[in-house]
Amino acid sequence: MKAKIMAIGNVTPDSFYPASRLTNSEQLEVWAHNALEDGADILDLGGCSTRPGSTPVDQEEEWRRVEPALNILKHKFPETQLSLDTFRPEIARRALDQFGPMIINDISGGCETMYQLVRDKKVPYVWTLRGDLTLPSRMPYVCEIENLILDPGFGFIGSTEADYACMRNMDTLRRYNRPVLVGVSRKSMVYKPLGLTPDTCLAATQALQMYALTQGATILRTHDVRATAHTLYLYKMTQ
Repeated sequence: MKAKIMAIGNVTPDSFYPASRLTNSEQLEVWAHNALEDGADILDLGGCSTRPGSTPVDQEEEWRRVEPALNILKHKFPETQLSLDTFRPEIARRALDQFGPMIINDISGGCETMYQLVRDKKVPYVWTLRGDLTLPSRMPYVCEIENLILDPGFGFIGSTEADYACMRNMDTLRRYNRPVLVGVSRKSMVYKPLGLTPDTCLAATQALQMYALTQGATILRTHDVRATAHTLYLYKMTQ
């Protein structure tokens, strides 16, 4: 399965990595253009920060942020695969009704309302496992989702040690023959063990992304598309 790159963009003022914050339409268009030029396959847009310790904005504020941004991306980059980073079924429903099919990237692990929505709309759904890789007991809830993408949930598991334990075992997801999304870009599991910051851990992020590829990752969600494209190219050279 050919690995893809998902570029991270946030129409929020408080995402943990400031460079991903897109505060106006001009920044949004420049980000999208540069990401695609650098090798992104998917543009992932979020309107509600889910960084540890954050308080989510209310539903209407999230929609106020993402609706105009999705409108711009849909019209300026009509052939591009879009992804909406939201845990709210109502936000996902509005986006799908207004802008058509896109990936729904749900970091919460989902609920029956969300599962039913993506089943009915027949759109790809990122199911975040939050470290629980024991899928057989959980698959019945999502087995009818045609385009299911598995995300181990790094950063939402509970501790850095738990994140790395999950990383070491994520190759067990290969048996389900589903795409596996890995999002470790500039997260605390990368920079904290090294005494770095989100701004200074690009090389470490790429090292961990390379390892994730060896463990079965097929989608890399990243703030740094060009660097990730280089990592992916070199990984392919080893195959």
